[in-house]
Amino acid sequence: MAAPTPLRDCQAWKDAGLPLSTPSNEACRLFDATLTQYVKWTNDKSLGGIEGCLSKLKAADPTFAMGHALSSGLVLIGTGSSVRLDKELDLAVKNMVELSEAQPLTRRERLHVSAVEAFAKGNFPKACDLWEQILRDHPTDMLALKFSHDAYFYLGYQEQMRDSVARIYPFWTPAMPLSSYVKGIYSFGLMETNFYDQAEKLAREALSVNPADAWSVHTIAHIHEMKAEVRDGLQFMQRSEMHWKDADMLACHNYWHWALYLIEKGEYEAALTVYDDHILPSLRASGAMLDVVDSCSMLYRLQMEGVSVGERWQDILPVTQKHSRDHILLFNDAHFLMASLGARDSRTTQELLTTLQDASRSPGENCQHLLAHDVGLPLCQALVEAENGNPDRVVELLLPIRYRVVQIGGSNAQRDVFNQLLIHAALKCTSGTHRNVARSLLMERDALKPNSPLTARLMRKAATVHVLQ
Repeated sequence: MAAPTPLRDCQAWKDAGLPLSTPSNEACRLFDATLTQYVKWTNDKSLGGIEGCLSKLKAADPTFAMGHALSSGLVLIGTGSSVRLDKELDLAVKNMVELSEAQPLTRRERLHVSAVEAFAKGNFPKACDLWEQILRDHPTDMLALKFSHDAYFYLGYQEQMRDSVARIYPFWTPAMPLSSYVKGIYSFGLMETNFYDQAEKLAREALSVNPADAWSVHTIAHIHEMKAEVRDGLQFMQRSEMHWKDADMLACHNYWHWALYLIEKGEYEAALTVYDDHILPSLRASGAMLDVVDSCSMLYRLQMEGVSVGERWQDILPVTQKHSRDHILLFNDAHFLMASLGARDSRTTQELLTTLQDASRSPGENCQHLLAHDVGLPLCQALVEAENGNPDRVVELLLPIRYRVVQIGGSNAQRDVFNQLLIHAALKCTSGTHRNVARSLLMERDALKPNSPLTARLMRKAATVHVLQ
C-alpha cells in the first residue's frame, strides 16, 4: 500500500485550488486530518481521532471559519443533535456565521458556512444547492462532496446522490489525496439507482487501491443484498472483515449487512450472535445514529420473522429515549419508535408521536417536519398499529404511502424493513378488501429480487393462509 499522503498546509490547500482563510499551517493540517477521517469512516488514533483533531484545530486558530463549518457540520450530519434542542450546537452555528461575517473569506468558504447554516435549520435541499454551487467551481472540494452526498441520502434523493459525484468524478486524478474514496462514494449512488455492475466495478477499483475502504466494502455488501446473493455476500464479508473491522464509524453497519444475509437464510441464531458480539457493543460504545438504527432495524426484522429477541430492546431503549423529541430525521424517528414499542414503553412512544405531531404543525423550512404529516406520522402510526395487532389498519396506512417512503431517506436495503412490515401485515389481514394485497406485493418482490429465501418463506406462509390461490 502507498505511504500515507502528508497532511496539507496552507500552501498545499492553495496549490489544490482550495485556499483556506487561516494563517495557521497547523490548523490547515488538522482540517485535512479531520476531513480524511470523515471520508474514511475511521477515528484514526495516530491522528487523535476526529474529536481530538477538532479540539486542536480550534486551539490552533479559534477564528478559522472553515474549521467551525467542519466541526458544526460533522455534528449536524451525524443527526444526533439539533440546534432546536442542543443550545451548545445552536451557539456554535451562530458563532460560525458571525465569524464568517467578520472576515474576508473566499466565495467557496462563504457558501460552506451558508450550507451548514441551512442544514442546521433542517433545510437540507437548500444546503445541497449551496454545496453544488461549490462543486461546480471546485469539483475537488471533498467536504462539499461528502456533506452533499450524506444530505442527499437523508432526503432519499437517490439520483442526485449518484449524479452529484458523476459531475465531479472526471476531475479527480489518482495523485489527489482521497481520490480512490471518490470511487466508493460514486459506487454507492450507482448501486442505489440499480446500476449494480457499474457500482461493483468502481467499488472493486477503490478496494484495489485501498482494501480498508469500508464504504466500498459497504457498496458491495448492498449489491449482494439487493440481488439476494446470500452465499457470495457472506463469503465477501468474511474475506474482507480484517480490512474493515477497525473502521469504527462503519464496522457496525457492515456487520449489520452480514446479519441481513443470515436473516435472509433463516439462520436467526447466527444473526443474533452477530448482533450480540458486534452491533450492540458498538451501539453502547458510540451511541451513533447509524448504530442505533441498525440495532432497531435488526431486532424488528427478526421479530417479524417470529424470532424472540428476549430483553434486547431494553438495551437499546436508554439510547433511543434521549432522542425521542429530536425529530431530525423521520427515518430515525421510525426506528426510535421500534425500540419504545419493543420495550413496551408507552410513555416514550406517546412522547415521540405527540412531539412529532407538534413539529408537523409548524414545520417552517424544515424538510423533515414538512414531510411528517403525509409520510412520517402515517409510517409511525403503522408501527403502533402493528404492535397493537391491527394488521388491516397497518395496510390502510402504509399501502398509500409506500412509494413515498423513499423520501424519509436511508438506503433501499434499510427501508426494506417497511416493505416487510407491509407484507407481514397483509398476510395477517382479516378484511376481504386486503385479501390479495400480500399476493400482489410478493409477486412484485419476487420479480425485483429473484431467488430470495426470505421471499420464498413469505410465499409459503401466504399459501398456508390461502392468499395465493
